Amino acid sequence: MATAPQDWSERSRELSALLARAGLGDRAAFATLYERSSAHLLAVVLRINRDRAQAEDILQEVYVKVWGAAQSFDAAQSQPLTWLTSIARNRAIDSLRRLQTQPQLQTLHSTNDEDPDVYDSVADDAAGPLDLLSRASDARALSHCMQGLSAQQRQSVALAFYDGLSHAEVADKLQQPLGTVKSWVRRALSSLKSCLESAVQRDGAVKG
Repeated sequence: MATAPQDWSERSRELSALLARAGLGDRAAFATLYERSSAHLLAVVLRINRDRAQAEDILQEVYVKVWGAAQSFDAAQSQPLTWLTSIARNRAIDSLRRLQTQPQLQTLHSTNDEDPDVYDSVADDAAGPLDLLSRASDARALSHCMQGLSAQQRQSVALAFYDGLSHAEVADKLQQPLGTVKSWVRRALSSLKSCLESAVQRDGAVKG
């Protein structure tokens, strides 16, 4: 369940107001929304589709979608960045389906506690958890691997990757120190990667 708007960060309240104005056809508000969120959403797309030119094209598609759907944003259902991230992720995944390629996800590293560090970096060349999962036979691999995480790790990963929250926002939501949340996410991704690598190897052995 989404937190009440009065509990949101200043950034979330600003994005929500911009979305509301864009939904009424305010192009200036939409331009400001683009300025405030495009770097984050481009990073989201690049983590899935690492071709820069394609990612920039996808980003334009994302904002065409946002412009047309802004009035449907419901602050009672989700925070604005979560809503925007969902649109960006879905568009990026759709682009991969069209190209019959697979998504990539990098292990997180950040030294700036104030940045939205969950997404704001480009994927590296190493296979990440989602890439490994895409090679597994079915979703049971992820379910099995997620069960190996602590409750705090599972919740942190879900908030970071499925709700699109930054480490700082996850820490605020869970009322935990930022360093603790970063450690949970880092260790969770490391565990998921090892577990999913084993699942992929098992799949390969069975198919071989």
